[in-house]
Amino acid sequence: MPTLSVFMDVPLAQKLEGSLLETYKQDNCPKKIFLAYRVCMTNEGQPWVSSVVRKIRLQIAQDPSLNYEYMPVMGMKSFIQASLELLFGKHSRVIVENRVGGVHTVGDNGAFQIGAQFLKTWHGNSQIVYIISSQKELYGLVFQDMGFTVYEYSFWDSKQLCMNPDVLLDVVEQAPRDCIFVIGNIGNCKMTQHQWAKLMATMKSKQIFPFFDIPHQGLSTGDLEEDTKFLQYFVSGGLEFFCSQSLSKNFGIYDEGVGVLAVVAFNNQLLLGALSQLMNFALALWLNPPTMGARIITSILCNPALHEAWKQNLKGVVENIMLIKEKVKEKIRLLGTPGSWNHITDQNGTHGYLGLDSRQVEYLVKKKHIYIPKNGRINFTCITACNIDYITESINEAVLFTKGS
Repeated sequence: MPTLSVFMDVPLAQKLEGSLLETYKQDNCPKKIFLAYRVCMTNEGQPWVSSVVRKIRLQIAQDPSLNYEYMPVMGMKSFIQASLELLFGKHSRVIVENRVGGVHTVGDNGAFQIGAQFLKTWHGNSQIVYIISSQKELYGLVFQDMGFTVYEYSFWDSKQLCMNPDVLLDVVEQAPRDCIFVIGNIGNCKMTQHQWAKLMATMKSKQIFPFFDIPHQGLSTGDLEEDTKFLQYFVSGGLEFFCSQSLSKNFGIYDEGVGVLAVVAFNNQLLLGALSQLMNFALALWLNPPTMGARIITSILCNPALHEAWKQNLKGVVENIMLIKEKVKEKIRLLGTPGSWNHITDQNGTHGYLGLDSRQVEYLVKKKHIYIPKNGRINFTCITACNIDYITESINEAVLFTKGS
C-alpha cells in the first residue's frame, strides 16, 4: 500500500523578484543587461569588495592563534560594541549612559527575525506593523509570518518623482496608538526640522515603537555619520527603538551576511531585561552566530588606519555612483528625452528610481533586453562605460514609444 506524502497538498510558492534574474539568464540576446542586482557591482561586473576586507581575510586565514570555539549566544562582544559605535558614534548619549545594547545577528534579515519575535511576545498592546521604505522590503514577510497585520508604504512619489517625507507623516497621523513602525532608508527623505519635530511629537503621543533599517551605512552619502544622523533625533527625543544594522553590503561580504539588532531603552535596567529575552530567542533561532564576517568587520573598525582606509573605499564608491548618475542624466537630456530627469541625481545610494511607468519598463525588458524591476528601481553600479549608451538610448526609445501610443 503506497504511503501518502506529507507534502502532497503543498503548492509551489509564488516567485519573488528572483524570477527576473532567471528570465535574464535564459535570454540568449547578446545585448542583454541586468540592472537589478542587490549587491554593489564593480566596473568589471563583479560584486564590490572593500580592499581592506581582502587584506584582513588573508590575515585571519593565516592566524594560528585564533580560537574557533562557538560564539556566545549574544555573539562577539567586540563586534557588537564596534558596530554600535559605528551606528551612534562613540560619544553618543545612549552609549555614554549605557542604555544601548545589541545582538549579533545572522544575515540581512536576522535582526528583523529576532526583533519581530520579541515584539510578538512582549509588545502586547498592538500587533499592527507599518512598513515604510523606498521599496517593498522582504522583511515584510517576516512580520506577516509572525502573525502581525502588516501595511506597507513607499516613500517614492511616482508623480512628483521624489522621496516624499509627507507619506511618513501622513501615515503616522492616521496610525493607531501603540503600533510598530518599521522605517527603512528614511535618510533619503530630506525632512525639515519642523517635520522631524512633528514626527517625534506624534510618535511619542501615540506611543508608536520605531524599528529602523540601516542596510548599508556609508553607501548612501559617502559619510558614515551623515547616513545615520537621523537616529540622533530619536535619541534626543527620548524614544525607545530597535534598529537593524546590516554590515554585508558596505564591507562587501555578501556571502557572510552579518549584522546587529541594536536596542535603545530608557535606562540600563530595562535594556538588560530586553537583551536577556532576545538571547532566548537567539538560542531558539540560531544558537550561535557565525564569526568570520564579524571578525573581519571588528578588525577593520578597531584599527584606526584600516577604519580610515575603509571609509575612503566607501567614499570612492559613492563618488563613482554619483558620476554614473550624472552621466545617465546628461545623456538622456542630450537625446532630447521628454520629462525632467533631475530625480536621478537627487536620490542617494547604489539604487534609485528611473521614474519610468510600467509600460516603459515592459518595453525595456521585452524589446531591449534590459532587465529592471517593475517599479523601475535599478542598481546604478550595474551601469558601465560599455553599456551606458545602449541603456540611455533604450530609455529614450521607451519614453517616446509610450508617449506616442
